[in-house]
Amino acid sequence: MIKMKQIQKNPWSWVPTLYFAEGLPYVAVMTISLILYKQLGLSNTEITFYTSWLYLPWVIKPLWSPFIDLIKTKRWWIVTMELLIGAAFGGVAFMIPTSFWLQGTLFFFWVMAFASATHDIAADGFYMLGLDTHNQAWFVGIRSTFYRLATIFGQGVLVMIAGNLQVIYRNSISYSWSLMFYGVTGIFIALWLWHHYVLPTPTEDTARNDVNANTIWKEFVNTIKTFFKKEQVLVGILFMLLYRMPEGLLAKVSALFLIDASHNGGMGLSPQEYGLVQGTVGVIGLTLGGILGGICAGKDGLKKWLWPMVCAITLPDIVYVYLSYALNSNLMVINVCVFIEQFGYGFGFTAYMLYLIYYSRGQFKTSHYALCTAFMALSMMIPGLFAGALQEAVGYRHFFIIVMVCCIVTFLVTSFLKIDSDFGKKENES
Repeated sequence: MIKMKQIQKNPWSWVPTLYFAEGLPYVAVMTISLILYKQLGLSNTEITFYTSWLYLPWVIKPLWSPFIDLIKTKRWWIVTMELLIGAAFGGVAFMIPTSFWLQGTLFFFWVMAFASATHDIAADGFYMLGLDTHNQAWFVGIRSTFYRLATIFGQGVLVMIAGNLQVIYRNSISYSWSLMFYGVTGIFIALWLWHHYVLPTPTEDTARNDVNANTIWKEFVNTIKTFFKKEQVLVGILFMLLYRMPEGLLAKVSALFLIDASHNGGMGLSPQEYGLVQGTVGVIGLTLGGILGGICAGKDGLKKWLWPMVCAITLPDIVYVYLSYALNSNLMVINVCVFIEQFGYGFGFTAYMLYLIYYSRGQFKTSHYALCTAFMALSMMIPGLFAGALQEAVGYRHFFIIVMVCCIVTFLVTSFLKIDSDFGKKENES
């Protein structure tokens, strides 16, 4: 009787908060850390190199994801990782004002990254166990919305709060960021307590005692073998690694460009202005572009919209060439430029995600898709490692021109794809 009551808990009580908790540490590791380190005085070379390595947990996530079920339930992993993420936020907050702030904050960002990647695995699996098929379909848009809201809250609201605290505490940058991270620590402790209480306990969510680590490892090796035996494997992997090459270069440097001082060639935005431009307007543009991309591909199929999406993910990058030359300080103009670029990226990214699904089709589609997402993370990690060094070597203006030249690579790898004309259409999916 008790189990039935737990299983029937209203999904509205836990699905939105679960995916908010999934999105917040990711945006903290990937974006908030950039603004923090820039304000603390690191160079662009150091910032992009250090923070790009934080993609690694998502790159190697498929290596340990099969073993999670062996130890505990997915519910246990969710609440435990949320507690660990909260502790990592607290660790970052504690380390910022110290003399060894760089080593200390990077350590806790690493802890946060691994805990967040593990939380992703458990949460996505738990979503399918905790809901019936009808509710899984119904709440797929809700989970995506609250993940985006976490992004807006992280890149937008939290960065704005850090900026406002700097005004209140007379430009005490380290103290202001420390207070902000302590606040997020409190949020995550609240999420941990909430999910400890409200998450259902599905009967299917049990540790897998019927298999051992050796069996899972053999299955994983077989998955790798079948993945690399697929048709067009070389073209597929090159597409996964290079389709987003311009964005891999641009993603971190564009954020640093927006907040860098004007005498360094940047736009000189305050944290509050950055939170509005990139963290709010930009994320809204990204979301709207993704929604439109899904609608178009669902109606006419991926093949018909592939090249418009390629143009959308590459050509709008030229707005940064304009901004770097014009250095237009009008906030409305900056917002429009960032919105255009992010809208185009959201629309064009649809083609990338659909291709990952297309490539993963077959007997091992879940495992193969996990490997595709590893290549997806790697496609952002590798360009990011040297993006800052390249920018400092040539300056923002020439860097953004190089990004536009790299768009040729996106067009090139896409030209070799072979995609069924019906893939993605509503009739095909049904």
